[in-house]
Amino acid sequence: MAYHYVWLIWSSAFLLPWIVLYWAFPPNRKAMWWASVVMAPVGLTQAMFVPEYWNPPSLFELAARTGFDIESIIFSFAVGGIAAVTYNAITRRQLAPVPAQERHRARHRLHNLALASPFILFAAFYFLPWNPIYAGLAAMVLGAIAAVACRPDLLPNTLMGGALFLAIYTVFLAGLKWSAPGYIEQVWNLKALSGVLIYGLPLEELLWGFSFGLVWTGIYEHYTWNRSVAG
Repeated sequence: MAYHYVWLIWSSAFLLPWIVLYWAFPPNRKAMWWASVVMAPVGLTQAMFVPEYWNPPSLFELAARTGFDIESIIFSFAVGGIAAVTYNAITRRQLAPVPAQERHRARHRLHNLALASPFILFAAFYFLPWNPIYAGLAAMVLGAIAAVACRPDLLPNTLMGGALFLAIYTVFLAGLKWSAPGYIEQVWNLKALSGVLIYGLPLEELLWGFSFGLVWTGIYEHYTWNRSVAG
């Protein structure tokens, strides 16, 4: 199969906006590192999507041989940091601790469950008779809803963050299509998906970008009991 280094180059390209955000917005650096380090191991779930969702050529043919690959770790690390801080960076909002009295409200009794819900739901949905990408999409959307139910103050972060990351991800997908003609058609298992392409980009990838932005934008604030405030 051709395009041997495309996945490596494309995943590594996400490190460019990561570096820009890290350099340009020092207050967000701790959140970026935290979100990236937490997200990086999620790249190991690649084995659940190969070849049912896609089958990218990878370094040492790891994806084809084992389901795992180095590129997925790079990709997950980069998008984790980007999605976690883009909203606050663009809106110039800063983090402040959630007041102690707010932490003791009844809805926070499910704080840890809300945080874990995307992972729990994906584990449950994965065994349903559908493509694993839909399990991931459903888990992320429902996880975002659970997070907002627990932390209503994160609603603006969640919605705006979903839109912002979708915009960033769409640019990268379009760049992939432009720079590697035929790659999407050859690597993605389009016959197992909806078949809907928007300007040549799989609908499921666009939905992934939006859903990931929804669930990951406020993850650091939620976990660390912080909130976004005007700078």
